Amino acid sequence: MQNTKSSTSLTTALDQTLASFAQARTQTTLELTCREVGTVTFLGNSIARVVGLPNVRSQEQVKFADGSIGLAFNLDPNEVGVVLLNNHTDIKAGSQVQRTGRVLDTSVGESLLGRVVTALGTPLDQGGPLPLLERRPIERPAPTIMERAPVRVPLQTGIKVIDALVPIGRGQRQLIVGDRQTGKTAIALDTILNQKKHNVICIYCAIGQRSDAVAQLIATLRHEGAMDHCIVVVASGEETPALQYITPYTATAMAEYFMDKGRDVLIVYDDLIHHARAYRELSLLLRRPPGREAFPGDIFYLHSRLLERSTCLRSDLGGGSLTALPIVETEAGNLSAYIPTNLVSITDGQIYLTPTLFQKGVLPAVDVGRSVSRVGGKAQLSAYRAVAGDLRLMYSQFQELESFARFGTRLDESTQQSLVRGRRIRAVLRQDQQHPLTVSQQIALLLAANIGLLDEVPLAKIPDIEALLCRTVEQQLPDVCQRIVLGEKLSNEDCQALLEIARQSLHLVSG
Repeated sequence: MQNTKSSTSLTTALDQTLASFAQARTQTTLELTCREVGTVTFLGNSIARVVGLPNVRSQEQVKFADGSIGLAFNLDPNEVGVVLLNNHTDIKAGSQVQRTGRVLDTSVGESLLGRVVTALGTPLDQGGPLPLLERRPIERPAPTIMERAPVRVPLQTGIKVIDALVPIGRGQRQLIVGDRQTGKTAIALDTILNQKKHNVICIYCAIGQRSDAVAQLIATLRHEGAMDHCIVVVASGEETPALQYITPYTATAMAEYFMDKGRDVLIVYDDLIHHARAYRELSLLLRRPPGREAFPGDIFYLHSRLLERSTCLRSDLGGGSLTALPIVETEAGNLSAYIPTNLVSITDGQIYLTPTLFQKGVLPAVDVGRSVSRVGGKAQLSAYRAVAGDLRLMYSQFQELESFARFGTRLDESTQQSLVRGRRIRAVLRQDQQHPLTVSQQIALLLAANIGLLDEVPLAKIPDIEALLCRTVEQQLPDVCQRIVLGEKLSNEDCQALLEIARQSLHLVSG
């Protein structure tokens, strides 16, 4: 009797189980997904060759079995050349790799401000993990001509010789070029420091730089209170060439997020010579044919599609701007080399730093004769145009006269006076690092030097006069300073008031 009951209960349970399976089968729909999975045939020097991905696209992100990320770089008939973006210790020949179906993207958003990250969005500081942010492709088409607006608003660097003689506008691409150790990064750093009171977001992109140099720059930004409006994107010289290659595009995508929201952004690429070398290394490892001077033939397109994304948008598109300061290193002052020539033709002007002035202690070592801004003059405040209109020509003529005066040639009185004033102008244009000046302070100094007020002052006392003048001009003439910042023209009364402050400073210092 008991056997019959247990058999009946077993049958009932079995029927219930079968009924549950039948119900689940009718309610569940299975979807078949197709995945392309390839195999690594070669691995070495941060690149991999993969077979079995016939439909992979150029610049598509691929994923290896250990979670590493790669970028499809070469699409050959029988294999795909993949560059590796992170650690690949667990990848070997025979490992599987699959398509992701999407291009490489990066995190963008307000939470990145004040942070130090890699091109892949990995934090390098002690700020903890990043929150879930919006993601954007690292590359996108540059704004069209119809989407761009004229460059009319100045980007004040706080550096006298640049703001007065080589002005930069918001939305401009201004190249900083010069030999090694001539102060290129120092100019970019001072420009970033000066933006904290102008509501401009700054992104510093370090490509192939030494880790200690980048750490020192970050420490300076924090010490000066400028890190809150900055993002630092780092690919040091110890990183893979692929990571150095994508870093400027990643930093630009982060900048475009703010530009699309109507903000003004400044981005510094330090420097594009290392970027070109990283790309050359990848290309040669993947057996691409080298072009002129062993650089791939498409290096011009590499940088042009990066810098063309910097612009000033129309007001109906938000009115945001992206100003680019690419840095490039020359050798022995050879501005006509391959990469510098490319970038000069792409950008809207260049600031040329010469080791000759640097060795003389004339800092910043800007060669006014070889530096030019093709756009910034239209965005320059009218006070600069009134004060520094003849300053550039006067200073260039002084440099020519000074070279002749070295030979002991007898000079007439007017030439000697030009030399005296030129030396005072050069002393006024000198500026210590991390000491940016306001527009009003610069105008007062340049006005005094331009009319010859400092001609009789010993060169050793000019820094003292400058310090006193900068302290008093905004305290005693706030209305004049406000009109200068608003872009109004200097009246005769304004000029006389500024000169009176300069005379008082000169009298106090001279005793």
